[in-house]
Amino acid sequence: MKHKHKYRSIFISDIHLGTKDCKADLLCNFLKHNTANSLYLVGDIIDGWKIQRNKWKWKKSHTNVIQQILKQSKKHTRIVYIAGNHDEFLRPLLPYNLSFGQIEFVNKIDHIGVDGKRYLVIHGDMFDGITKLAPWLGYLGDKAYDILLYLNTKYNWIRHKLGFGYWSFSKFLKHKVKGAVDFIFQFEQNLANYCKRKYYDGVICGHIHHAEIKQIDEIIYMNDGDWVESCTALVENFDGTFEIITWEEIEDVHPSSITSGSSIGD
Repeated sequence: MKHKHKYRSIFISDIHLGTKDCKADLLCNFLKHNTANSLYLVGDIIDGWKIQRNKWKWKKSHTNVIQQILKQSKKHTRIVYIAGNHDEFLRPLLPYNLSFGQIEFVNKIDHIGVDGKRYLVIHGDMFDGITKLAPWLGYLGDKAYDILLYLNTKYNWIRHKLGFGYWSFSKFLKHKVKGAVDFIFQFEQNLANYCKRKYYDGVICGHIHHAEIKQIDEIIYMNDGDWVESCTALVENFDGTFEIITWEEIEDVHPSSITSGSSIGD
């Protein structure tokens, strides 16, 4: 008997379909077992950078993810696709109210919580000092990230042979320098300041591949993580609470495949 969950809203981002490191099988399994009234795809769903450089790897599992999303749209789930920097090829079309079947394509959108709070849903790259001030650094960082993921794959192959569990080398390095990056470019603070000026109660974003729920001044900051390393989603329950879910392994019914992270309520 399959174990399924229904939420008011699900937010996922940074899937990077078209890359070899995309955890498409895990995401497909997550989508089979988790549905919502609204599914927000918060940017970097398809990796246009890899396609542009002719270095993309499209697997059957990537097609399966698209099929699962379309399947949910046919069952009257509202699908909202927010463009990110890796799928920025969509952005020139967005002023023309682009839609594909039941899927809406936007640069940003408002989400109203159960308690009436207003959240800005945006990928977040426009608030990243690296891509805003020097776009070429974003491409350099993308290449460096590829190298780290390659090393991570080889390292974990050895760990697996020795009987050890998975360890994210690239995630470890990224979080080691996260404090310095935040100090210089203040990604989270920039988003919070913008939301404060625009009278939002909070923000839901992706981009930096780090799932988190926290308060920045009076702004609720929520990041849904990624499906390259951490395999996380942000979900909104019907009682209005938000939580981060980590999807760790492919199982049909076992609830241990779901682990909850931080949560926020009323």
